[in-house]
Amino acid sequence: MPVHAHDTPDQPGHNPALIPVTIANGTEPRHPLDPLTAAEIERAREILVDAGLLGETARVPMLLPDEPTKDELAAWVPGTPFDRRVDVTVMDTATGAVTEAIVSVTRGEVVSATEIDPSAAPYGQPQYLFEEYERAADIVKNSPEWRAAMTRRGLEDRIDLAFCSPLAPGFVGRENEVGRRVIRSLTFLRDSEDDIPWAHPVEGLIVHVDLVANTVIGIEDEEDVPVPAGSGKYTPDAVGPARTTLKPVEITQPEGPSFAVKGSLVEWENWSLRVDFNAREGLVLHDVRFDDRPVLTRASVPEMVVPYGDTSNTRFWISYFDAGEYLLGKNANHLELGCDCLGVIKYFDGYVADDHGHAVKIPNVVCMHEEDYGILWKHTEPSSVGAHVRRSRRLVVSYFSTIGNYDYGFYWYFYLDGSIQLEAKATGIVFVGGGIPGSTNAHAPEIAPGVFAPVHQHLFSARLDVAIDGEDNRLVEIDAARIPMGDANPFGNAFTWTETTLRTESEAQREADTSAARVWEVRSASKTNYIGKPTAYHLIPQPTALLMADPASSVAARAAFATKHLWGTAYDHEERWPAGRYPNAHQGGAGLPAYTEDDRSIDGEDLVLWHTFGLTHIPRPEDWPIMPVDYAGFWFKPYGFLDVNPAMDVPESSQAHQIADGGCGRGTACTCGH
Repeated sequence: MPVHAHDTPDQPGHNPALIPVTIANGTEPRHPLDPLTAAEIERAREILVDAGLLGETARVPMLLPDEPTKDELAAWVPGTPFDRRVDVTVMDTATGAVTEAIVSVTRGEVVSATEIDPSAAPYGQPQYLFEEYERAADIVKNSPEWRAAMTRRGLEDRIDLAFCSPLAPGFVGRENEVGRRVIRSLTFLRDSEDDIPWAHPVEGLIVHVDLVANTVIGIEDEEDVPVPAGSGKYTPDAVGPARTTLKPVEITQPEGPSFAVKGSLVEWENWSLRVDFNAREGLVLHDVRFDDRPVLTRASVPEMVVPYGDTSNTRFWISYFDAGEYLLGKNANHLELGCDCLGVIKYFDGYVADDHGHAVKIPNVVCMHEEDYGILWKHTEPSSVGAHVRRSRRLVVSYFSTIGNYDYGFYWYFYLDGSIQLEAKATGIVFVGGGIPGSTNAHAPEIAPGVFAPVHQHLFSARLDVAIDGEDNRLVEIDAARIPMGDANPFGNAFTWTETTLRTESEAQREADTSAARVWEVRSASKTNYIGKPTAYHLIPQPTALLMADPASSVAARAAFATKHLWGTAYDHEERWPAGRYPNAHQGGAGLPAYTEDDRSIDGEDLVLWHTFGLTHIPRPEDWPIMPVDYAGFWFKPYGFLDVNPAMDVPESSQAHQIADGGCGRGTACTCGH
């Protein structure tokens, strides 16, 4: 699993997609929900410096847009000025002191500045700086304790090629760690400067580092397992010649794409939405509408946790929060045409702050395109009506982030029938340890000789600020239900459904149930369709195991969001983070448990859904050296939101051909494919 929040082992603390920017006159935000610009990030930094909040030893672990409230958006008149604000966490690297500041770049002032004490319970450290990974590696490599451990293992001649990978520490309650800014470092070896280190773990060796004192506060040197000797290289020189049997697949749109883009606003068929990007959540979607009717006010994946199920000293504490500890957006990729995206592409650049608060650019960070998606609808009548078929297509809005050894893609799909799908793609290199070849480990299967990959999970939390025909919504759980054979079901074939209205935040903490085909229906509390039923959308979960850790464990307290498939909360502008603002070294209870303490009403209210989905991974040899993509996600589909199939007027494919009359709509010999 992720080893640190930078891109390559040979360049710790560095995301090669980040490009320093020169501020010049350019496009200004045209809408309050437009992404932050480089100029705004730089202006926020200037204001902080002038206010004495960003001195020589101060750094910026996190800088995000302070988005306008719903009241501010409702009051804004297009074409008039609006207040653009930035939410900044400032940390003094010399003392560990933390200040949270709201900065108005429009008014040129610090709106608020609040000091936070990370050493006070329940603790919680800001996100890691890129420079801290380099500093931690230097501290480890210069420590006599680590060098002695390497020498004891007979690895003294490989010290220069060692790769020290810094990791978030979780929360284990050790007295010398509580309330301190700690990072743990594991050791991997390389056979050469260009070798892949993940294949060569130094099992049982772990160094604990205080990043404020810049000292080693503990070292563990257990077991004497030989370092695996096999290669983990995956570059063409190691794999060998590429196969020549695959013929080209070309995607062309000779008349261009069907979408239109103006600033952050995207319009495609019946859909409209705004595309945003920030350093923590990555891709964010605002004001998602179908037929100019609101569906989602805001949608994102603001957190994920990757807990490991291994009891070894080097892994029992691992439970990475890749957004809250490492920043998914700051680690996002520069996407490439023909590699990450195919077809006629629209790219969006992203701007984030570096450790010093300066603006850096991630070019092509968000990719948008259309793609064919097979049959949309079809029917054949054995009469003169014949066969009618229409092809589906979808609008794809996506980005990829690399967190250490893992790579994650987040894909939002919009369909012609009014459906929305979110798909997370997990790939990269599985996190491994060493072991005796041929031995058995109850928590880590052997995937290559001497290479053991621990069992783990990737559990994502999607935040959906729903707005089905407006902000007054209610939440209903729908289950398919058997009817016992008897008077009500004389032939035994009948079944029905049940509806349970979830009226409070405690009632809305739910688990999926595939045996009952469970879905969650978001209904308008005031709008009805033409048959008199509330307009609605269904959140359709896909099978996902919840957190496998024991309910009494530290990770269960810290990642409580992953103990339920669904949480429903009353909207609050400040409630954005499923595991809290600072999950790093937090003892637990932040985020959704805290948000729902008052058990507010959600019936007919402004409703937010938090949906847990993901993967439970028992690694296999086929996952080595780079694992094929694993998929997880969910659907959000209209259910009575529309009066009829909204895609009836979709034309037949421009490539349609059939023997009888040149189209897919009349004869029966259509060869339009699948």
